[in-house]
Amino acid sequence: MAQTVDEAFSQMSLYSDEVLYVLIKLPANAVMAAAGVVAEWREAFCCLIIDKDEVTLLLPERAFETFAERLPGHLVAKVRYRLITFDIPLDLSMIGFMARVSSALAEANVSILPYAAYTRDHIFVHADAFDAAWTTLQQLQNI
Repeated sequence: MAQTVDEAFSQMSLYSDEVLYVLIKLPANAVMAAAGVVAEWREAFCCLIIDKDEVTLLLPERAFETFAERLPGHLVAKVRYRLITFDIPLDLSMIGFMARVSSALAEANVSILPYAAYTRDHIFVHADAFDAAWTTLQQLQNI
């Protein structure tokens, strides 16, 4: 039987790592530089997204400070982010999990950057909205 959204919320834990993250935009031709940084950093959490127009990195601020000179043409978002992981393996066929998360956080006036790994979902929130996001998500677990 497929996992339901209610089951996932009732069984999950929330996880955060107390780290500040930076969102970095690179030109589309900076794939190798970005991949090299991710390979060399080797600590959770980091993310590399490549699309037709740009390369995006989400890195701990400390990693960016270490590797900034190796990221040509980078543009860094002014906002610093915090990680929240939904620490439960999620069924890949589940419908509505992130919809519930994003709706609750939108009502709490919290902007999110959602990321999905193979079995776990993650969101990043502005560092100054972290407490509001955490509280809102804890309330979702108790519904």
